[in-house]
Amino acid sequence: MVRIAGINIPDKKRIEFALPYIYGIGRTLAGRLLRDAKVDLGKRASELTSDEVNRIRAVIEKNYAIEGELRRRVTANIKRLREIKSYRGTRHIKGLPARGQRTKTNSRTRRGNVRRTMMSGKRKLEKT
Repeated sequence: MVRIAGINIPDKKRIEFALPYIYGIGRTLAGRLLRDAKVDLGKRASELTSDEVNRIRAVIEKNYAIEGELRRRVTANIKRLREIKSYRGTRHIKGLPARGQRTKTNSRTRRGNVRRTMMSGKRKLEKT
């Protein structure tokens, strides 16, 4: 099993599709990395030689922030937005969408499954 940046890369997948298991590397960046490291896109992760794995590691470490470093950077950016009380920071504090999405409908993942409808708060009339 190939291990890059502390993540076990699946052996049976093509390396092009296995690299996105690393936080901070997507499909496009994986292709660019492999071209820079001069590794064939069609190879499976188990078929890689140690030289190719080392070249991939070197390209990643030299040019990109991934895993823990990237997570810390994102957390620090959100913390900074909260401290300066920017609009995006206040949206993060309230747990609402921060990028202009509508909230009347379609924000279930941020708000939780809270249903606010007309009928939910009304009292039922008693029969006399």
